[in-house]
Amino acid sequence: MRNRTLADLDRVVALGGGHGLGRVMSALSPLGSRLTGIVTTTDNGGSTGRIRRSEGGIAWGDMRNCLNQLIAEPSVASAMFEYRFAGNGELAGHNLGNLMLKSLDHLSVRPLEAINLIRNLLKVDAFLIPMSEQPVDLVAVDAEGHLVYGETEIDQMSQRPQELRLSPVVSATREAVEAIAEADLILIGPGSFYTSLMPVLLVPELAQALRRSPATMVFIGNLGKELSPAAAQLTVADKLEIMEKAIGKRVIDALVVGPVSDTSLLSDRVVVQEPLEANDIRYRHDRQLLRNALEHAIQAMN
Repeated sequence: MRNRTLADLDRVVALGGGHGLGRVMSALSPLGSRLTGIVTTTDNGGSTGRIRRSEGGIAWGDMRNCLNQLIAEPSVASAMFEYRFAGNGELAGHNLGNLMLKSLDHLSVRPLEAINLIRNLLKVDAFLIPMSEQPVDLVAVDAEGHLVYGETEIDQMSQRPQELRLSPVVSATREAVEAIAEADLILIGPGSFYTSLMPVLLVPELAQALRRSPATMVFIGNLGKELSPAAAQLTVADKLEIMEKAIGKRVIDALVVGPVSDTSLLSDRVVVQEPLEANDIRYRHDRQLLRNALEHAIQAMN
């Protein structure tokens, strides 16, 4: 990566879910089609959870969140995609974007093709790929050895899970494996550690692709305290250890973290520690500050 900047990179891949991945994707959206997001599909809460319980299929919530944050030009299509039904009827709380994606699912369109149709409709250049196109849930094993099913339950655990796994074991989306293999730069985070970041690393072919990848890998830390009591107890060093255990190799070269992160046990990696907060919501990353910090990380690796 000698003397390279973000603009010089041919393929940037970001992993994660929901708000965090959407924020990274929107910060790097000037990269256009050189940017790919690989999205967690284990969500079982809210509108997505209701659709999964009644209709089955993969979880669309995180994907929809990323698409929302990549919409550059508002349109009737984008207003429809972001629309959430109010009131207390059957549709109350449902997001129209989730229903649009689900309806394409029913038309036997491949989930990836459904996403590409919506991307074209919303004029989004960056690629988004679900980690798997098969329905899957996240399962944890608690301190007593009991199974805890589903993201929403796992986020309420008070102690660190002994183990996390996917149920059933699913195969990765082929294009996600290819994107990792071709990447120059791979970004992990920010996001809910156990429920947004870890699921992608638990898909066997994706872990293998990350092990084999020669790309520079950067972990982007959260700015606020995690809502999950178990995840809130983890230091940045703990998170790296858990992620690299799942991947099966030490792969993370650099970290981008906010000023209050504890970086005391990270002496052997490049650490970029600078203000990253957005003015409006303190625990969200400011897009420009995040982009600058990633530039600094890449330059430090040169």
